[in-house]
Amino acid sequence: MALLLAGVTTSAIAFERYKGIGRVATEAEVAAWDIDVRPDFKGLPKGSGTVDDGIELWETHCTSCHGSFGESNEVFTPIVGGTSADDIKTGHVKSLISGSSPQRTTLMKVATVSTLFDYIQRAMPWTAPKSLKPDEVYAILAYLLNLADIVPADFVLSDANIREVQERMPNRNGMTTDHGMWPGVAAAKAGMGNGGKPDVSNVACMKDCKKEVEIVSALPDYAQDAHGNLAEQNRLVGQTRGKRTSAPGEPAEQGEPSVAAAALALANAKGCMACHGVASKLVGPGYNEIAQKYQAQADAEEMLVAKVKLGGQGNWGAIPMPPQAHVADEDIRLLVQWVLQGAKAQ
Repeated sequence: MALLLAGVTTSAIAFERYKGIGRVATEAEVAAWDIDVRPDFKGLPKGSGTVDDGIELWETHCTSCHGSFGESNEVFTPIVGGTSADDIKTGHVKSLISGSSPQRTTLMKVATVSTLFDYIQRAMPWTAPKSLKPDEVYAILAYLLNLADIVPADFVLSDANIREVQERMPNRNGMTTDHGMWPGVAAAKAGMGNGGKPDVSNVACMKDCKKEVEIVSALPDYAQDAHGNLAEQNRLVGQTRGKRTSAPGEPAEQGEPSVAAAALALANAKGCMACHGVASKLVGPGYNEIAQKYQAQADAEEMLVAKVKLGGQGNWGAIPMPPQAHVADEDIRLLVQWVLQGAKAQ
């Protein structure tokens, strides 16, 4: 209640100080964002999904970053691997202690199945977060759990049985609350109620202090425009002002960006650069490779527009290009034209 009152007071001060800026969120707007799923499964939506359906959804939405079986480490850390049947029995992942696995996977570390559901529902797929329906999330999660032998191939994961699945999570007993950052055992031992005992202690150093501040880290030139012009993305109130991060070679006083700069910003905004480099292959081919391959093909533009929108597989290897139907047709065409013209920054 104290936190709630503090939040209301802060909002009132903000509205008083900045006249005409913002408004109180409606209950419907808050509810639209209140989609997190807690470890006690509060917030879990009703629904179900099969492993078979999960395979199809995975190939469409997930393989480009995680591989066909969740084991790829080309873009992100592998999701599946490093767990055993004994781990499922004990709830402790042995390879976390022995170091026998070459790297830690998601299913080696995560203790609660609700965490997986929550993250997939809120943040995936990479290019269209929050676009999956509950049944689709259940199906994708069922497929991942099957890959780790937590559930069988004919399993139907649902809100009715997900609690049973929790009892088979390989690292379910690997998380402890016996520390000061958690209101649990440590707090009770220390007699500090829910406050807990601090994990670390700090002693202030008041001698040999450096009087001059030295900047040892800065945004490199090649990354300046990775997310567009930051000066245009900062709020208009408060002390922070964004540094102008125009495309390389673009004058700071320039008004409208060039078509090439706009296309590059669009490629970053739509997540294209997560899988494609301009001059090098990442998950998919580099844009210079695409331009070179199709430079003499008369229908290249129409063919690539369709491929981006519908997705495809086989032209550049086994990893599929997921469909980008959420991107407007005119934006897809602009991106394709930009790629075929050499994907220049300006």
